Amino acid sequence: MPSLLTARSIGSIAVIGNHLPRLCGIATFTRDLCLALSEETGPHCQLEVLAMDDIPEGYAYPERVKFQLAAKNTADYARAASFINVNQYDVVLLQHEYGIFGGKDGAHILKLLDALHMPVITTLHTVLAEPTANQKKVMIELASYSAQLVVMSHRAKAILHDVYGISENKVSHVPHGIPDVPFTDPCFNKELFDVEGRKVILTFGLLGPNKGIENMIDAMPRIVQCHPEVVYIVLGATHPAIVRENGEAYRHALYERVNRLGLEKHVIFHDRFVELDLLLQYLSCADIYVTPYPRAEQITSGTLAYAIGAGKAVVSTPYWYAEEMLSDERGQIVPFNDGPALSDRICDLLGDDLKRNAMRKRAYQFARPMVWKEVARNYLDIAADCLRNQSNAPRPHSAGERSVKAYEELPAPCLEHLKVMSDDTGIFQHALYSTPDREHGYCVDDNARALIAISMYSVYNPDRSLLRLLHIYLSFLTYGFDRSSGRFLNFMTYDRLWRDEIGSEDAHGRALWGLGKAAKYATCNSVRNQCTNLFSQALDVVEQFTSPRAKAFSIIGIQAYLEVFGGDVDARRLRETLAESLFLAFTKNATEEWFWLEDSLTYANAKISQALILAGQWIPNPHMLQTGLKSLQWLLDKQTAPEGHLSLIGNSGWLQRGGQKPKFDQQPIDAMCLVEACADAFRSTGDARWHQHARRCLSWFMGRNDLNVAMCDLKTGGCSDGLMPHGLNCNMGAESTLAWLISLLTMHELSAVDG
Repeated sequence: MPSLLTARSIGSIAVIGNHLPRLCGIATFTRDLCLALSEETGPHCQLEVLAMDDIPEGYAYPERVKFQLAAKNTADYARAASFINVNQYDVVLLQHEYGIFGGKDGAHILKLLDALHMPVITTLHTVLAEPTANQKKVMIELASYSAQLVVMSHRAKAILHDVYGISENKVSHVPHGIPDVPFTDPCFNKELFDVEGRKVILTFGLLGPNKGIENMIDAMPRIVQCHPEVVYIVLGATHPAIVRENGEAYRHALYERVNRLGLEKHVIFHDRFVELDLLLQYLSCADIYVTPYPRAEQITSGTLAYAIGAGKAVVSTPYWYAEEMLSDERGQIVPFNDGPALSDRICDLLGDDLKRNAMRKRAYQFARPMVWKEVARNYLDIAADCLRNQSNAPRPHSAGERSVKAYEELPAPCLEHLKVMSDDTGIFQHALYSTPDREHGYCVDDNARALIAISMYSVYNPDRSLLRLLHIYLSFLTYGFDRSSGRFLNFMTYDRLWRDEIGSEDAHGRALWGLGKAAKYATCNSVRNQCTNLFSQALDVVEQFTSPRAKAFSIIGIQAYLEVFGGDVDARRLRETLAESLFLAFTKNATEEWFWLEDSLTYANAKISQALILAGQWIPNPHMLQTGLKSLQWLLDKQTAPEGHLSLIGNSGWLQRGGQKPKFDQQPIDAMCLVEACADAFRSTGDARWHQHARRCLSWFMGRNDLNVAMCDLKTGGCSDGLMPHGLNCNMGAESTLAWLISLLTMHELSAVDG
């Protein structure tokens, strides 16, 4: 069931187009497509519409419509693009027809598309074989902004290739959707419309001079001669644009034509826009459906699709869509503007029940793949393919491009967002954009990182007013330590209740990392004494840990602690024990092609390399040191784009041995780990290449990444939570912000020593 799996993989969809109660075919299509998509994806998918307005007051839209654009207002397109990006929809479905957007040939929509960060799938409701120069330009540019184009006829796909030069691989054929209705006898519902016992010919849709109704009226006298019981129902309101321009002059001209031909009892106008259920009742009672359009350039027709899907015998002029849909005897084709031919075909079908019913069955069976359920699944499959393609080959953001020189400049660290994220208890885990999210409370992990950042900053800028923050973070770690078990808890709710009975090994390792670093950087004895005391109490249990990353964090914390208390025999012994276990895992698992201690690369990988580099240098153990350096270089090689910038392993699946590297969601914590590891590699070897690698990894935060978009906000010190296929995860949580600050402070420290 691949389509169901696809539906579950898409969390949000934005649809741009007309929508009911605006009266037009695209509005109906948008409504029906959204309903079908919602049924397939279920409640987990956020599916919302941005509706185009053609009148100043707009329309009374249903709840699904979340944004309205005045077609001629250029500012609305920029606002809509911002709305879509801020809400971070997974994919955008655009319903396109030149006339529904503002600008020459609807060019305003192009500026909106250019600003979007996610894939756009564009359904083309009009494809012109003989476009003007500007129409062709707009279509080509539209295709360039679209991840995929969708057409509803095979001829449209050929035109896009032959006339516009658009690759066939970029165009998908998905039929016009239709309701899933049973194959019924036309006599069943005729009494509802007072036509019981009569042969019914039907045309429905918004009325206008481009529908050829005049030709069908002119054909009626001859049909009436052959079948006196016949009635032609013309169902539909006049198109609103025509009414605004000329009132009901066109409809009255048709009335006059009927009266002049004496057809008052045989041609009935139902001047109304009907909802789907009533429309299907009208369709069910029709013996013949007719589309007498006067021109060939009609690439799709929702009314014809509905008629075929209802199993109607169809007579039509040879416009493009009709030729394709009615081939293989699924309907009858007559020349344009040929009343006698039209009457001949209809008389023939009305007089031959066997032929008419056989045609109906062929049409009905042909249309089964066109039911909205199948159409929705096709769109979801296309959307999933586009998301996968964007993950593999995202479109960089031109707005984020910066010069190489800009990446080489170290900005001053700013703690504004760190302060915003902290209260008297500790630092909040998560943020909604840049506002602290109290729902998820606090954790030891982040308070340990915050302790490191504020300790490093105190050396960079001895601001005693920051001592309060340092004590808050240290107090949180102290409160989180369970002396009975010797382990740290981790997660605390906003109302200061611990949510776990024992924290993870990784959380414990990060706490030791934070305490060791704080002891190293402490500017006053009381802080160093508290860090040292808590560090010593929490150290013993680590020897029993199995998590490689918990061991690595512990080693790095121990090494920092030993820079102050180098004679601590127990700490030195534990550093060697933990490092030997990591080194042994490398000897058992690593090969030249896969130089790693595990069969997967997940999070904070470089911490393991950093731990081996530090331990190998100071134990000393040259083989361990070389393993750390070699594994770090291997990690860098795996995460360097052909263009030379850092391209992190995404956490949407991680990298499995022998597998393909996922590009997104890239996490700031992984960039930080590489910066720190490269910095220690430089300190250990004096090789300037490691300094260059560290700067390159730092520049990932500043925009030298797969999307050319800055992760960090230099004005506040905040950092976005991830690099996604469409752009930023705009939330600025503690882990990401601290990853940026620790990375930047590490580079300032390294540059000061190097300088």
